[in-house]
Amino acid sequence: MKNKMVKLKEKIIENNEETEKALEEKIHEEVQEEAEEKSAVKKKEKEIEAVLNIYTSFNNTIAHVTDASGRTLAKVSGGMVTKHSRLKANPTIAMFIAKRISENMKEKGVKSLYVRIRAKTGSTGPGPGANAIIKSLSREGFKIINILDTTRVPRGGPKKKGGRRGRRV
Repeated sequence: MKNKMVKLKEKIIENNEETEKALEEKIHEEVQEEAEEKSAVKKKEKEIEAVLNIYTSFNNTIAHVTDASGRTLAKVSGGMVTKHSRLKANPTIAMFIAKRISENMKEKGVKSLYVRIRAKTGSTGPGPGANAIIKSLSREGFKIINILDTTRVPRGGPKKKGGRRGRRV
């Protein structure tokens, strides 16, 4: 009788261990399936917006990218791209400036841009590099939200040099 009782207890213990193992395996499989589902449905990457400040004169082109709060993300000028000072305001050099900026911004996850173009105060229009930078960045895949001309305009101000009758050439 005792022998039968011991055998029955051993059988019950074995069955319990088998069911525990089966339950653990099922739980493990369910956890793996949930993890696979979460990885399959990735969250959308947050589109970071930045401000691109382009300063163009007829001698140089400077592009400065900041985030919304004003911290610098990237800054590239014509002199950083070329050795020839006569080429710094060239549209071709502006394309290389845009390429460098896009590399830096892709690392930081920037997707869309607000563009501010600024020319020399009192000049007739922005230099030749501004349009080239914008065109290159839009080709690189950046979304351009807004383009704004922030050139400073003199209103009166100090007397221009040259005398009453102007500069006589």
